[in-house]
Amino acid sequence: MLAELDDTWLSRRYYGGDLPAEAERCLHLAAAHFADTATAEGFLAHAALVAPGHRLVDLGFYKFHFYKANLVEALEYAQRMVVHALAGLGLNTPDWRDVTPAHADFGSLEPPPRLFLFALTAVGYLQLRLRRFEEARLSLGKVRALDSADRMAAGRLLDLVDRIGRLEEDEE
Repeated sequence: MLAELDDTWLSRRYYGGDLPAEAERCLHLAAAHFADTATAEGFLAHAALVAPGHRLVDLGFYKFHFYKANLVEALEYAQRMVVHALAGLGLNTPDWRDVTPAHADFGSLEPPPRLFLFALTAVGYLQLRLRRFEEARLSLGKVRALDSADRMAAGRLLDLVDRIGRLEEDEE
């Protein structure tokens, strides 16, 4: 497969330049080898060695695990993305529950608040898929409280949490 990949494509600086070029190349290679799990994981691991704890490497791991339906692993990386988003908002707290509308304009399209809402929605969605309903309700409830226009559709996901929860209660 490597012979088929264009070096210009692999060397492109898609992420804006704050990720080391070698790590970014590894993310591109992981995406190109997505069907070969072991190879893709090897490229992701190398990216993590080159840029440990970098938000874009964590995002690469999140996407990989999400699309492979490795939900527990995807949740771990989604939670890391929330921590990255908190830092992007200038908050020193590791707890998303501390976020209030006073911390950012969550109705804007600015990247830091939008990343926070996306990441926390991902956490809630994965918690829902993993049938962790109370946790899903908390994280999605926070998104809904901050996102007054419900652009993240947290309201619909909360409705789904409630419906599934009721169905499971009826089965017991």
